[in-house]
Amino acid sequence: MTFDQEWAGLMSEAKERRSVGMRLNSGETPPGAPGAGSAFDLVVTQDDLGAVGNQAFLLHAELRKKADIAGAGSDAGGAGSTAQAAKELSAHNMTMGGELSTTLSVWDSQVKTVLQMCAHISNHLNYSKKSHAKDDELIEASMRGRDGSPMPVSELSKYVS
Repeated sequence: MTFDQEWAGLMSEAKERRSVGMRLNSGETPPGAPGAGSAFDLVVTQDDLGAVGNQAFLLHAELRKKADIAGAGSDAGGAGSTAQAAKELSAHNMTMGGELSTTLSVWDSQVKTVLQMCAHISNHLNYSKKSHAKDDELIEASMRGRDGSPMPVSELSKYVS
């Protein structure tokens, strides 16, 4: 069987299985799974957010230390050993010098992008955690009387439709 034949067969099977409408949040939750028995199964706790943010922070620190080939073995001029090798190869009219320089440039750019994303994830989760805690405090404060006593149930029922 050729690739085209196999691909056509897989596509026709997928079309047969495809339902007419779109289904969002309507898949069946297996018994015993988180959210079983409820319409919504996405639950995120502060501990979950903290763990993800912490892992992003740790990844950022490790990546920064171990993936910096541009600055590894720097000389007095600040050029790393890989950049020095590329310059030396180019000086001897070897095309590999230019290719090594290009590779170093692409690698450095990609590492910086991953570092930015790790920092963004970590910072955003820290911000979200603080922001939601502040929102919770404001809601709690607004649901108390001037004397600090809890809002009466009759007052709370106005917010429930």
